[in-house]
Amino acid sequence: YGETKHVIEKILEAEAVARPEMSVVILRYFNPVGAHESGLLGEDPNGIPNNLMPIVMKVRSGEIKELAIYGNDYDTRDGTCIRDYIHVVDLALGHLKSMQAFEKTGTSVYNLGSGRGTSVLEIMHAFEEANHAALPHRFADRRPGDLAEIFADPSKAKRELNWETTHTIEDAMRDTINFLDSAK
Repeated sequence: YGETKHVIEKILEAEAVARPEMSVVILRYFNPVGAHESGLLGEDPNGIPNNLMPIVMKVRSGEIKELAIYGNDYDTRDGTCIRDYIHVVDLALGHLKSMQAFEKTGTSVYNLGSGRGTSVLEIMHAFEEANHAALPHRFADRRPGDLAEIFADPSKAKRELNWETTHTIEDAMRDTINFLDSAK
């Protein structure tokens, strides 16, 4: 998956070099979470999800029995993987701000993330807090290839686009719960 994204970036960059009048803007997303605060727009995945938040949502609904947390022995503050999560509204605003990068030719690449890491357990606890209920979970073996932590460096987006995240993980969990309750 990551290699495919890298290859696509290289193709776009080569095209921008071949066509000097062309503008290419590449947005590297980190882990989108949350929903619109109105509760009207959010993620409702079909099938068996493989990302943390859709799984958490399906555990809450009872479609999945429990949250499997892959690894609790990483060299992180609580032993679980740390990732950069970005509220979907911040991500949407990043898209809007990135439109100004089309004013120049060539390739511009921006990381859209918070620049902060949140562990799997921290996500789970924030969801439990917003949901006012415990989330059934169990620890499982690490998945091959999972890194202990990955987070964005969004400084270029802040510097060139005047963009940065404003929503917290707690906002994302509250908005997710609001969406789930509104969708009933």
